[in-house]
Amino acid sequence: MKRIAAIIMHRAFGQSLGEKLVCNAREASISDLMTTLRQAGLDLIFLVTNDEKLKERLRASNVCLIASTSNSSFHFGKTLQELISKYSLDGIVYFGSGSGALVTNQKMQTLISFAKQNASAALFNNFYSCDFAAIAQARTLLRTNLPAIDNSLGFTLSGLGFSCFSLPHDISTQFDIDTPTDLSILATTELGGKTLRALLEQQRPIHSTVSSLIDHLTNRASRLYLIGRVNPVTWSHFEQEIACRTSALAEGRGMRAYPSSKETFLAGALHLDKPHTFFSRLASIADAAIIDTRPLLCREGGLPSRADRFASDLYRPELIKDQLWATFTREAMTANIPIILGGHSLVSGGLYLLGKACWKNHDLPRRLHPETINWKRSNHEQQRSRLKHSQA
Repeated sequence: MKRIAAIIMHRAFGQSLGEKLVCNAREASISDLMTTLRQAGLDLIFLVTNDEKLKERLRASNVCLIASTSNSSFHFGKTLQELISKYSLDGIVYFGSGSGALVTNQKMQTLISFAKQNASAALFNNFYSCDFAAIAQARTLLRTNLPAIDNSLGFTLSGLGFSCFSLPHDISTQFDIDTPTDLSILATTELGGKTLRALLEQQRPIHSTVSSLIDHLTNRASRLYLIGRVNPVTWSHFEQEIACRTSALAEGRGMRAYPSSKETFLAGALHLDKPHTFFSRLASIADAAIIDTRPLLCREGGLPSRADRFASDLYRPELIKDQLWATFTREAMTANIPIILGGHSLVSGGLYLLGKACWKNHDLPRRLHPETINWKRSNHEQQRSRLKHSQA
């Protein structure tokens, strides 16, 4: 019998307001995720973490707790190989903490079944930036070098000759608890497991502009701008779900999986215009905006601390040490239009959530779009009609 296991990797964050919010939510999500895994029939679960307090809380939960190294020296690929080798695993279902929070029992069974295959194959939630995946014939991974972070795992396995597949883009595959903004949007829905929902009710991570931006999504006269690592598939789905018009400035995709030293066009424009002018121009052409700030504000030195990024997402500029991010956040707060700031998850899973949340208190038929006519079928039916008429 094949030995299949789930591997969840979680690292503790710092003690800033935003970091504690996200870390607490990820821990709640892990608890729900383990419940879903067991309900789907998988009992062998490994949790790799450097969080001693979390390990202590989970000691009685029948999960194999694995201590990881510090954040600076942690290597995703080597850790994965060590577990596969030590426990003789034939297949794995991997989750980065924060991912899989909305995966259903049925979809979890699909992942587990995939990991039992005899061929070397991998199934990703996002091939281009992996958050979770099912991998069959996992021992094949012991013969190669794996990446230090999970984002580029798809590219690596494809290069090794693995048959690689992606799950459909939807809320369950694209949502990831990555920033405080993700929690603010999730809180507007009724989605999530029992533990995570209880935490959201307790902490109430409400963002000051989420509600006003959501109002624009059901207004046909409004125009929304999307800025950042927007996937065309996600944008297309989002447009079908909302009533307002949208425009997108998509840049920076793959910045973590395959970093580049080249500056994005918008980052260069922001450098020339300064934040105040940037937001003034944005407000002149849009009624609301959703901004993935990471590629926009990334500089040669990289990104500032997670504490600074999360404080920006929360609209708390007084907590930000990086001057550019603090100024940008203040200008976003005082702009004449509602703006939500966040990371990649905001313009991926966040858009799926917003497309669902905006209709909560509205008439659902208003979002329906006209049916598409199948020209081939229509012409064929016309020919049949003419033939029937001539025979008569």
